[in-house]
Amino acid sequence: MLKRFIERPVLSTVISIILVILGGLSLFSLPTALFPEIAPPSVQVIANYPGANGEVIARTVATPIEESVNGVENMTYMTSNSNNDGSYILTVFFKQGTDPDIAAVNVQNRVSKANSQLPPEVLQAGLSTQKVQSSFLMFVAIYSEDSVKYNELFLNNYARINIIPQLQRIPGVAQVQPFGSKDYSMRIWLKPDRLVANNLSTAEVMNAIKDQNVEAAPGRLGQSSKESFEYIIKYKGKLNKPEEYENMVIKAKNDGSVLRLKDLARVELGG
Repeated sequence: MLKRFIERPVLSTVISIILVILGGLSLFSLPTALFPEIAPPSVQVIANYPGANGEVIARTVATPIEESVNGVENMTYMTSNSNNDGSYILTVFFKQGTDPDIAAVNVQNRVSKANSQLPPEVLQAGLSTQKVQSSFLMFVAIYSEDSVKYNELFLNNYARINIIPQLQRIPGVAQVQPFGSKDYSMRIWLKPDRLVANNLSTAEVMNAIKDQNVEAAPGRLGQSSKESFEYIIKYKGKLNKPEEYENMVIKAKNDGSVLRLKDLARVELGG
């Protein structure tokens, strides 16, 4: 075969010219994309049920959501994880070529139908529905040379404030998922023996904390009146120090004394 092309240079030249012309035509006619769709599009639903274990989440959160989402348009299959840290993740996969934006809207509409069957704590924490890629694009590791001054909790909080928002604004990035410790927030560790001794439940303690830790709009003095001055009333808002939480009054006793949160729990600002 090779000998024939050597003996007939004209034939070889014509074939080469035809290949070059076809390549030039293909260059302008074939579709191109910066991020071609290789894996099927997927939509992820994330929910949190504070204080619940995996079995409770599977029964009270996973069941109603998956029954509503099942059968959404162009869906192929779905997978879910119910974790003991109170988190629930549902991933719905769609047929290749499905518009991920339309798929996310369809899943969101299906999830909203299950809101009436979900616990109030889940709705209060919020449900997140977003399009994602089924595999990770990149892993970024953050470390500190001084682990005493900048520990894991500090690095996690720094990444959530300064790094993750920047990465989420990059075109094509759907989600940035941090690994490691949880969000930096106020942690209240209840003591079961103290709750039993004072005849209190976890729900009663939570309600007392919510009543004393709120954001409010107190309004103004002298608004729409004949007075010369108008005063804006300021409210300190939600508490942000462990000492302020510890001094919260949970219950008033019959002898006139009060039961504070520090008598029932350990309060710390951490992950």
